[in-house]
Amino acid sequence: MKAIILVGGFGTRLRPLTLTLPKPLVEFANRPMILHQIEGLAKAGVTDIVLAVNYRPEIMVAALKEYEKEYNVNITFSVETEPLGTAGPLALAREILTKDDSPFFVLNSDVICDYPFEKLRDFHMAHGNEGTIVVTKVDDPSKYGVIVNQAGHPSKIERFVEKPKEFISNKINAGIYVLNPSVLNRIELKPTSIEKEVFPFIAQDGQLHTFDLDGFWMDVGQPKDYLTGTCLYLNHLNKTQPEQLANPTLDYIHQGNVLIHPSAKIGKGCQIGPNVVVGPNVVIGDGVRLHRCVLLEGVNVQDYAWVNSSIIGWHSTLGRWSRLEGCSVLGDDVTVKAEIYVNGGSILPHKSIAANITEPQIIM
Repeated sequence: MKAIILVGGFGTRLRPLTLTLPKPLVEFANRPMILHQIEGLAKAGVTDIVLAVNYRPEIMVAALKEYEKEYNVNITFSVETEPLGTAGPLALAREILTKDDSPFFVLNSDVICDYPFEKLRDFHMAHGNEGTIVVTKVDDPSKYGVIVNQAGHPSKIERFVEKPKEFISNKINAGIYVLNPSVLNRIELKPTSIEKEVFPFIAQDGQLHTFDLDGFWMDVGQPKDYLTGTCLYLNHLNKTQPEQLANPTLDYIHQGNVLIHPSAKIGKGCQIGPNVVVGPNVVIGDGVRLHRCVLLEGVNVQDYAWVNSSIIGWHSTLGRWSRLEGCSVLGDDVTVKAEIYVNGGSILPHKSIAANITEPQIIM
């Protein structure tokens, strides 16, 4: 089988992290975001993966070559000269996606879940129609475009409704599809939305189904959702692979779901967790408190600092007694001086913060 991952453009929603790396290479739970997807696709028998990109493909080419060998897949880059939306990239990659009659997966690079690729493939092959959309259920469907199934047919799609004022469905598009190559006959090589300009017509022809996703799901393309997705992923890991999570030691207090890279060094008297990811070569001083946060590679957190609901970018430093909270995001190589308070700050790479930030703002 084949797959196309819609990588897209500049990753503006996840800045300042994407000023250093393209979004698919930003680590999620200590692995590049896209590697979670590549691994899942390979397990489902996918041999050809197309990455549809329009921003800095040269960086990803070098990084992903090693994954081709590791997972025995062919990774091809389809580079857009202009943004083509969510359907145009499929037309651009037509030659690869139609090299045989087998269906292909389509997924957004931001999506994190317990990827059901094998079950999804089998379900799609069983119904035999043109397309299958993975759906997830939400508590407040009025914020989303929802999917309505046909009466008497629990999987076939009748219509799509944008932000319904009255409850008609709580199923939303999860950003993962299986499509037959014939769908490409419906798509022109131009900027096109697959959700608005393609799927409604496939549904109108009775050729589009839903597949219910079990378990967690999150689009992690912006900081607050990246942190929520991290919590959901760690909880899933605790249920399915608890051996992957950190074990308590005598030197620090381990609370809840915590993922710590073996190369990290942790001081005495720290409280870490719940919902914390500590990356490679991180150094944490004594008495540090970490809660619902992510520390990327090479971060240095000095004694008695406090971090809550924030992301600390590569090789950044938090001074003694500093405090970071409110969905703050530090870019690459940021220094927060001792005893400084940062609340909701978005700090661009290579900056030094020597004054308190008491409300959300971007520091350029």
